Amino acid sequence: MNGKFLAIAVAATALTACSLNPRDYETTPVVVETAAGPVTCQLYTKEQVTWDRATARPNSMDVETADNVCRAEGQRELTGGASAAPAI
Repeated sequence: MNGKFLAIAVAATALTACSLNPRDYETTPVVVETAAGPVTCQLYTKEQVTWDRATARPNSMDVETADNVCRAEGQRELTGGASAAPAI
C-alpha cells in the first residue's frame, strides 16, 4: 500500500515539473512575406507546430489563414528549411 502511494506521489511530482505552457517554448518571432503582405509569426518548439500562430497580419487576411501561414512556416523549419526573417 505504501509503495503504491509513493509511486503515485512520485509520478504526480514528475508531471508538475513538466511545463505545458506555450510561453515556455517561444522562439524569436519571424516575418513571413505573403501575397497579401507580411505575417508576423510566433513559433514555438522545433518539435511540433501545433502552437504556432500569427501575432500580426494584413487587414485583408483572416486569423485562420494567418495562423495557417505560421504553421506552414513552422513545418518548413521543422523539416530543415531556413528560418524566415526575424521580426524587428
